Amino acid sequence: MDRITQLIQKLGIRSTYCGYHYLHYAMTLCLKDENYLLHIWKYLYRDVALHYGKSRSSVEHALRTVVAACWDHGNREFLHEIAGCRLEKCPTVGEFIEILFHRLETG
Repeated sequence: MDRITQLIQKLGIRSTYCGYHYLHYAMTLCLKDENYLLHIWKYLYRDVALHYGKSRSSVEHALRTVVAACWDHGNREFLHEIAGCRLEKCPTVGEFIEILFHRLETG
């Protein structure tokens, strides 16, 4: 099992969500080129959508769903830990991806 899969699963996000797969691929892209973090809508969603043959909007919606699922039903304590602080509210998709990115970058 790769590091991205381990991290996503430890957050309590199940592979039954479409967004699980989109998130995994998005993290793979971000780790190859961190400029994706600067252009989530313009490039990251676009490239994930192209990879899966979906629209940008459907990718965004699926990612919002998995972030909300993590927040509502997942391992929120682990999310706070990797964020480095207690989050007051559910992070945006961009914030969530950035939190995961930095965790993967630092090991």
